[in-house]
Amino acid sequence: MTGFASVSGSGHGHDWLWEIRSVNGKGLDLRLRLPEIEGLEGAVRAALTQRVSRGNIQLSLKLARGSGADRLRLSGPGLAAALAALREVEEAARQHGVSLAPARATDLLSLRGVLDQGGGETEEQGPLREALLADLDRLLVDFLAMRAAEGGQLGGIIVAQIDRIADLTEQAAKMAEARRPEVAAALQAALARVLETGGDPQRVAQELALLAVKADVTEEIDRLRAHVAAARALLTDPGPIGRKFDFLTQEFVRESNTLCSKSGSTALTAIGLDLKHVIDQMREQIQNVE
Repeated sequence: MTGFASVSGSGHGHDWLWEIRSVNGKGLDLRLRLPEIEGLEGAVRAALTQRVSRGNIQLSLKLARGSGADRLRLSGPGLAAALAALREVEEAARQHGVSLAPARATDLLSLRGVLDQGGGETEEQGPLREALLADLDRLLVDFLAMRAAEGGQLGGIIVAQIDRIADLTEQAAKMAEARRPEVAAALQAALARVLETGGDPQRVAQELALLAVKADVTEEIDRLRAHVAAARALLTDPGPIGRKFDFLTQEFVRESNTLCSKSGSTALTAIGLDLKHVIDQMREQIQNVE
């Protein structure tokens, strides 16, 4: 099932953009592009697997420092330590009769620890990760809403296809029932011809009985009816149904193939071919269902 969503946000000295998209897939394939933030990938995978069970999912997070994130600030303890060290150096120089040029502010600013650029990455990662995951939740809400809307449209299409399969199955049942006298007469005529040529009556009767069984499509029609009922029930299931429905369509295909092979008439074969066509269309749609 296809879907797309994006969410942007900012905080803790960063700007970010979440994007997620999906295309059809038999299973769940997650492809993540995330920045190196401790604990983020595991939390993202857990959130996705809890809410999505099928599809090829691509999720990315673009993260950048915010416009004011790199503003320079003086570190009080660092500046105090630098001034104390400067005094010690000047005092030692006087004692040795060495004259030093006056220190400038830029000299102090170049010393390590005097400037604070907004805190270290390790300190920011915890709050930043929580803010990112909060926006991930918003992203998934929008993403799943889009997939649900598409699923509703697909549901209407699949319901119409199931109705068509049910209608064709009943047409096949009526035609098969109407052909019973014709089939019986044909078998009796075949038996009479064989008996006239002196064949073994018991052996011929057995062979004709086998032919009658092979020509009977009652079981195939009964199974098609059962599959239609199962398909309708699946559509009311609130959980993931894609894989179950995929298996059920294989059973539909099997019964329609057998119906065609046993039909014995062009009219019944035509119904069987129509069945196969609708079932194939439904199978294509089922690939989009979670």
